[in-house]
Amino acid sequence: MVDSADSLPPTDARLDTTGLYCPEPIMLMHNRVRDMNPGEVLEVVASDPATTRDIPKFCSFLGHELIHQQEDDGHYRYLIRLG
Repeated sequence: MVDSADSLPPTDARLDTTGLYCPEPIMLMHNRVRDMNPGEVLEVVASDPATTRDIPKFCSFLGHELIHQQEDDGHYRYLIRLG
């Protein structure tokens, strides 16, 4: 996982799941990655704390790389490189 904000890659798509709760963020992510190509980077913004558990598992299970995870004042940001 990339730790420095300076070294983060540009994103190819953004998904804002703010205000949604489990399982909706993961369901929307699953639908969104279907329209993307391997190697592209998806940015996900969420407000559900369960995403800190669910998104890493989603990535591991489906072979995607979680390259950045950040929590700021109850909002969560993830960058995922599709496998």
